[in-house]
Amino acid sequence: MQLVVRVEKADPPGHDAVCAAAATAVARLLTDPRAAAPDGEWHAAVAEWEARRIRKVTRRARGVRWPQAQELPGVTVVCGGAEVRAFVPSPVADVPPALAKLQVAGLDLEVGDEPPVPPAPYAAIALNPGVTITTGKAAAQCGHAAQLLLRALPGRKLRAWTDAGTRVRVVHGVPWETCVKRSAVAVRDGGFTEVAPGTMTAVAWLET
Repeated sequence: MQLVVRVEKADPPGHDAVCAAAATAVARLLTDPRAAAPDGEWHAAVAEWEARRIRKVTRRARGVRWPQAQELPGVTVVCGGAEVRAFVPSPVADVPPALAKLQVAGLDLEVGDEPPVPPAPYAAIALNPGVTITTGKAAAQCGHAAQLLLRALPGRKLRAWTDAGTRVRVVHGVPWETCVKRSAVAVRDGGFTEVAPGTMTAVAWLET
C-alpha cells in the first residue's frame, strides 16, 4: 500500500499529525465499501494484499504532484494540518507512474503542535520511544497499527470506531511499558528499512 503525504516547502505538516492522518487514511480505506464489500471494486486488491505480509511505503508530494495523486484510487484524510492519501494496494511492479516517481526516502518532519485529543472512541497509537525512525517510517508503522486494530476489534467496538470516523491519536506522555500492557495489537517490523526485523515499533488500543 502506497501512502502519500502532502509536504509543501512553505508550510510542512507536523510529524504526529502525519502519523495520525496516515493511520486514519488506512483505516478508512479498509472500511470503505469499495474495499470491504465482497463486490466492491477494491475488494480483490485489498484481499490479495492482506493475504500476504502487509507492507506500506510512504512517499511525499508537493505542488502539482499532489493533485495528480488525488486522481488515483484511494482515500485522503486531513488531520491536524496534515494531508495523507492511502492508495489501493498493488504489486510493487504495478505502482502507478504518478506514485512511483514520488520520493520515498528522507521524509523527516518536526513534531509540531500536538493535535487536540479527538472525542472517543478513537484509536490510540504509541510509537516505541526507544526506536529512532523517520516520519515516513513512523507513518507506515501507525498505518500498520490501525490496520491490525481494525482486524482485531470485536464487532461492537469496531462499529463504534468506524461510525465515529476511525479517528486516531498518537499518544505521548505515557510510559512505553504502560502502553504495551494496555495495547490490543503490536506492530513488529519486517526489517526492510531503518530497523532490525522483529522490532516492536508501535502498539494500539481503542479508547472508549
